[in-house]
Amino acid sequence: MKFYPEEKVGMFIDGANLYSAARALGFDIDYRKLHALFASKGRLIRAFYYTAIIDDQEYSPIRPLVDWLDYNGYTLVTKPAKEFTDSLGRRKIKGNMDIEIAVDMMEMADKLDHIVLFSGDGDFHSLSPPCRGRACA
Repeated sequence: MKFYPEEKVGMFIDGANLYSAARALGFDIDYRKLHALFASKGRLIRAFYYTAIIDDQEYSPIRPLVDWLDYNGYTLVTKPAKEFTDSLGRRKIKGNMDIEIAVDMMEMADKLDHIVLFSGDGDFHSLSPPCRGRACA
């Protein structure tokens, strides 16, 4: 995709799903470089980072990252994670941010030339361009 310096860019990062996808592929994401890359390609209007946070924990492992992102130019969108017990008695945590991402993307669509979504979630598959050739999965 070609970006021109005067074009407006918005980044939308699905934090939990991107983290899971990166971990499964065996690499880490440098959020400083990611922000700098898109800021250098065009006019980065907003870089959103979406994540659910467990409110009742004294320490959350995601808190240092969230604080760093907030301080370094990202717009954080958080909500409380929901905790439940599954049918096998296992403690599960759910914090889906799909609706928040989709609504924010729709609200900003007419203000941006490029919308870049980072996620490992197949729910967003219909937002991607049509599959061509061997690039299809």
